[in-house]
Amino acid sequence: MTNQDKIKQLIDLRAEAKLGGGLKRIEAQHEKGKLTARERIEKLLDDGSFEEYDMFVTHRCTNFGLDKQKFLGDGVITGQGTIDGRIVFVFAQDFTVFGGSLSETFAQKICKIMDMAMKVGAPVIGINDSGGARIQEGVTSLAGYAEIFQRNILASGVIPQISAIFGPCAGGAVYSPALTDFIIMSEQNSYMFVTGPKVVKTVTGEDITTEELGGADVHASKSGVAHFKVESEEEGLMIIRKLLSYLPQNNLEEPPITECNDPIDRKEDALNSIIPDNPNLPYDIHDVIHLIVDYGEFLEVHSNYAKNIVVGFAKLNGYPVAIIANQPNYLAGVLDIEASRKAARFVRFADAFNIPILTLVDVPGFLPGSGQEYGGIIIHGAKLLYAYGEATVPKITVTLRKSYGGAHDVMSCKQLRGDLNYAWPTAEIAVMGAKGAIEVLESRKIQEIADPEERAKFIREKEAEYREKFANPYQAASYGYIDDVIEPRNTRFRVIRGFEMLQTKKQVNPPKKHGNIPL
Repeated sequence: MTNQDKIKQLIDLRAEAKLGGGLKRIEAQHEKGKLTARERIEKLLDDGSFEEYDMFVTHRCTNFGLDKQKFLGDGVITGQGTIDGRIVFVFAQDFTVFGGSLSETFAQKICKIMDMAMKVGAPVIGINDSGGARIQEGVTSLAGYAEIFQRNILASGVIPQISAIFGPCAGGAVYSPALTDFIIMSEQNSYMFVTGPKVVKTVTGEDITTEELGGADVHASKSGVAHFKVESEEEGLMIIRKLLSYLPQNNLEEPPITECNDPIDRKEDALNSIIPDNPNLPYDIHDVIHLIVDYGEFLEVHSNYAKNIVVGFAKLNGYPVAIIANQPNYLAGVLDIEASRKAARFVRFADAFNIPILTLVDVPGFLPGSGQEYGGIIIHGAKLLYAYGEATVPKITVTLRKSYGGAHDVMSCKQLRGDLNYAWPTAEIAVMGAKGAIEVLESRKIQEIADPEERAKFIREKEAEYREKFANPYQAASYGYIDDVIEPRNTRFRVIRGFEMLQTKKQVNPPKKHGNIPL
């Protein structure tokens, strides 16, 4: 064989590998409205930046006639490329090859790029579209999953890990995405569950569809497993690119700074009138966020789950920040189990990757009731408390309106090492609201007043007296728990100045193997 023949052989083998399971299966993939693994990588990465590894890997299984069926690449495409010029590692499961099922060598390919990503300190993006473990391989495929899980765990908090679910992801396969930082699911074509509808029907008798059990809607709104729900794969891939624009390459680097032409001293008069005079009326916290951040751009995370708290990324004078904000427009912004879990994980992610935290507070307390208590609101609420108290990144808190009881403590108060704690003049910082407080403080006198009108008048007067004393930020400011009371329209300027000052912040937690977060 001449050198030219050898080069032609290489070119032919590459062409064969790029066809995956063949043209018919590629067409079947397209008929389902799905992109192929290679098309997904192409759309995700900068043009021409993809460098593929292990294109010629094949499986080693001889069981059930598999020795007669071999495909170059073995059902997963792996390699590295760039997003906005920054290195990322990527794997994309190829459903056209054995239904994207995971074999021993398939797992080894993924592990190789994860190891490489840890060495060089770059994010890993996994695109999932797989029927699960390759049954013919038995325990070696299960071992392959565990090898990936172990790397997910060691990489957690070291490099960003993002999972896109663009097809089936079931059984043991779900746990790798679950260990990563963010999960994106596409509508209609993607689903995740530990056990499928047939097994559920057999074991429990419950009749349920694939979509109802583990579709994108379910995981984006009910379970909270998915951080983003997208209408198309293209939208999901763009979300990944956008998400990475706020994140550092690894835990030893700072987030990427971009040029900002949005003036830091931009005054927003609308903020001065955004809080209703009636403390029981809602408003949309998104309006506040959009008026404060650069160009009004906010990438919300978990937008369909636990809507009583809002979390996401924005930039302030070109610097990425993580925003956590109570949402008065939904359940009055109360903290419950789901909101506490959602916010706690987001705070911990931001802290792990050196992203400053801005907290906007308007919280009437924790949601009462036996459902919450039996569900462990004490433990789940403590997660958020723990996350804020453990975080050492710059933390600025702005109390917009209510900040009552234990929820005041939990939402990044001064005693949880909040660096700068500001309040608007509309802030109400107290143990509880006026109505509840008077019912406790004046219960005996209220019972003694027989006349209903006199009783109502007494309650109104006492509530007004309580509000005068506590429904303002000045008592907290008198103790230094609030660093300054600021005019709402100046919030952007004050927060940006605060974060600029905190850029050189150094704070270290006590030496330990790890804490025991209340799980």
